[in-house]
Amino acid sequence: MNELTGVGAVPAKLAARAETGSASAEDFLPHNIEAEQQLLGAILTNNDIFDRVASIISEKHFFDPVHARIYEVASARIAKNMQATPVTLKAFLEDHPGLKELGGPAYLAKLAGGAISSFAARDYAQIIYDLAIRRELISLGKDITAKAGNVDIASEPKEQIVEAEQALYKLGEQGKAETGFQSFLRAITDAVEVAHAAYQRDGGLAGLSTGLDDLDKQLGGLHRSDLLILAGRPSMGKTSLATNIAFNIAKAYRRGALTDGTEGTVNGGVVGFYSLEMSAEQLAARVLSEASEVPSELIRKGDMTEDEFRRFVAAAKQLEACPLFIDDTPALPISQLAARARRLKRTHGLDVLFVDYLQLVRPATAKDSRVNEVSEITQGLKAIAKELDIPVVALSQLSRQVESREDKRPQLSDLRESGSIEQDADVVMFVYRGEYYKEREKPGDDNLEAMSKWQEDMERLHGKAEVIIGKQRHGPIGTVELSFEGQFTRFGNLVKPWQQGGEGY
Repeated sequence: MNELTGVGAVPAKLAARAETGSASAEDFLPHNIEAEQQLLGAILTNNDIFDRVASIISEKHFFDPVHARIYEVASARIAKNMQATPVTLKAFLEDHPGLKELGGPAYLAKLAGGAISSFAARDYAQIIYDLAIRRELISLGKDITAKAGNVDIASEPKEQIVEAEQALYKLGEQGKAETGFQSFLRAITDAVEVAHAAYQRDGGLAGLSTGLDDLDKQLGGLHRSDLLILAGRPSMGKTSLATNIAFNIAKAYRRGALTDGTEGTVNGGVVGFYSLEMSAEQLAARVLSEASEVPSELIRKGDMTEDEFRRFVAAAKQLEACPLFIDDTPALPISQLAARARRLKRTHGLDVLFVDYLQLVRPATAKDSRVNEVSEITQGLKAIAKELDIPVVALSQLSRQVESREDKRPQLSDLRESGSIEQDADVVMFVYRGEYYKEREKPGDDNLEAMSKWQEDMERLHGKAEVIIGKQRHGPIGTVELSFEGQFTRFGNLVKPWQQGGEGY
């Protein structure tokens, strides 16, 4: 075979190598030379086709290097609003050694002449793309095998697993969404769809419901791709609030048909919880304490009545199918945290991620200052939120300067290494319980007037907590009041005075 002869023809050089048995191992990788020829021929015949396929493939997806070069030159000319035809490309490619092997510039004319239909261009592009991904998978597999076989003290097996997972996930996400600029019409359509979903959903939320009505009203739920920081001093109830929200989301999980016809999460969500401070068993005990209404300290000591133990076991049975996944590995590097989140989304799905707490996450590499380390961690968490398209809720400690002020309510400047946290977060919330501080201001029994005033304050603050929203990119800041039951480590909706005694009062 000496030339290209219409549909499905193979370049003469490749055919000759196959006939003589001299084909290299590379030639047996998945590819479709005919699809590449048809696509290039269609583009050289009608440059408008390029715009229909440019979002699917690039020159790197072509198997034949000559075809890759033809596509590269053609795309460069089309990008400059210049014609890409066999005649105009001749000057750029006539000295190309690979093209000479295929017959020189005459091969370009044969490509254009052999193109059958421009309507199938996108299909050809998709075939070329799919085969390129298969070749990359084979290449990735070989790299993994080679690295694993090379026993090097500087290359730990765990690090190799993380690298392999990152490469696979990156490969898996390719082509799922168009990157770069999108039209304003597309952006408006997406915004209307989100608003429509919120309008149809109970409570009118655009994001995931936290299960706490007043907090939902202030935030509009937990929005996808957002990084939310939940901060507070020790004993304020950060972990309890995060656990309560995670449990509420997992408990409400329902799958069903989405508006686009696919199946997915229609209510609640699959929850991932990184517990870097507490063990998975301790975290589960907190959830069970809330669900069974058995005080957490009794669960910990095993000092339960028969009725309480029955409630505890019943709650455990009811919640065993709850899609709440806990990882209690201590001191996780941000790279492994991201890799495990990707794996969870791939295997079970993932709708929201909690990290307890930010300062216990390790940076991928040691930095010269703690501020730079925290900056890498917050940027990594924001990247996870955007990459996996889920809300990420990270807990954070506050500095001790809160304790030195008369008003102990926290503010943005109280965040430890606050610069990067405040900058990268979409929402910053603070948990504050005035009862905790007032309890420590108890006057002496001999001061009756002060004691009376203290008791009044304690009665007013008892069982109440505040979530102070110090920053919110998409909405107002302000304070949300919640109820807090310390014995069950449970936050809930606070009944307002006008709501007591029945609806509408």
